[in-house]
Amino acid sequence: MTISPSHLRLLPWSGPEGKPAHLVTDGTRSFLSQLADDVEAQQIETAAVILGLARPMIEDTANLTADELRWVARRLIESLGDVLNIAESRGQRIPPYEGDDSDDEADATAISEPRP
Repeated sequence: MTISPSHLRLLPWSGPEGKPAHLVTDGTRSFLSQLADDVEAQQIETAAVILGLARPMIEDTANLTADELRWVARRLIESLGDVLNIAESRGQRIPPYEGDDSDDEADATAISEPRP
């Protein structure tokens, strides 16, 4: 009996040259899918910590240098990118509503393409 791959999962890390990495499976849990789940959980936790650190750094009473502000902006951008990647990956794994005739491709494009 041959099992054909039917699930495509966007992974929370990049492939060569920064291109998105995907896992193709038959939908069963594997070592790599568990590793991806663990990495996603760590990325979400890291984003929450960075957010907590950044809040007081942007208060009106904070006296930060330009280098310090750039540092916090970079960390926030990195975390936002990670969390958006996780949201896209999880959104791709949500089954469509039954009887939904909406344009699924347009919905996916709206999520995955950055806005100017």
